[in-house]
Amino acid sequence: MQVPLSGTQSVLRSGAYEARIASVGATLRTLQCDGADLIVPFAENEIRPSMRGAVLAPWPNRLADGAYEFGGQVHGLVQNEPETRTAAHGLVAWTDFDVVSASADHVVLSGVIAPQPGYPWRIRVDAEFRLDAGGLAQEITATNESATAAPIGLGGHPYLTVGPPRERGIDGMALELVAEEILLVSEDRMLPERGVRVSDAAAGGRDFRAPRRIGRTEINHAYTLLGRREGLAQARLTGGDGVGVEVEWDERCPWVQVYTTDHGAGPDLRSGIAVEPMTCPPDAFNSKRDLLVVPPGGSASAGWTIRRIGR
Repeated sequence: MQVPLSGTQSVLRSGAYEARIASVGATLRTLQCDGADLIVPFAENEIRPSMRGAVLAPWPNRLADGAYEFGGQVHGLVQNEPETRTAAHGLVAWTDFDVVSASADHVVLSGVIAPQPGYPWRIRVDAEFRLDAGGLAQEITATNESATAAPIGLGGHPYLTVGPPRERGIDGMALELVAEEILLVSEDRMLPERGVRVSDAAAGGRDFRAPRRIGRTEINHAYTLLGRREGLAQARLTGGDGVGVEVEWDERCPWVQVYTTDHGAGPDLRSGIAVEPMTCPPDAFNSKRDLLVVPPGGSASAGWTIRRIGR
């Protein structure tokens, strides 16, 4: 039987929830509750649009010029986002992961980043998905199988939606994200310039500490200094009836990127909002801010949960 373009499929079910995981990129392809979409889905025999639902490792977001210094050596990676002249979203997005264990509500996939020009470390990436009455929990673990310490950043890339995705559908939805600082970026390359308080005029009205309608606000920024309850941060997207979807993550991710899919076209334009928990900010291989340095045999991990709220 021919393997779908998105790879081997794993279907998880628990109560009202159903999730479908594609092996290419260990991608969360669909997530529904009572048949309603919580993320923007794509078809199993479709090449994943952009980074929709993918795992981000060994770095999230963008790396300027694909170049960085680590351990006294300068490394150069392929600039896979030529319009910004950056290396974007790591090295596992198109890796076909192996399914190493599976049950009705739980699956673990594993892939390997081979040593290569620009990133000379061998890193095993394990992606675990578990579905229960509390939603879908995802855990990413990167293990350094090299002889020297490796720089690592981790993240996820779910595109949230409420109800059927549609062009400009998020304009009428409300976003809540309790965060005190936003990272301003250059318009041409989307690279960090400086952090400001979300209440600062320079933040451009991107303060969502209290839930409010997104409207035409464009966001493609990282937030930090996150508000937490019992160590957990949340981002919530809701419709007019208060029903919506929440992403929740712990202190391993002090950053979250939010993107309103303004570069989509037609039905994909602002049809969902990416909420991307991250262990470090964009270009952390250069800034070193919150960059994880993992010793030989050591591991780094991150995790988040996606669930329906309001009903």
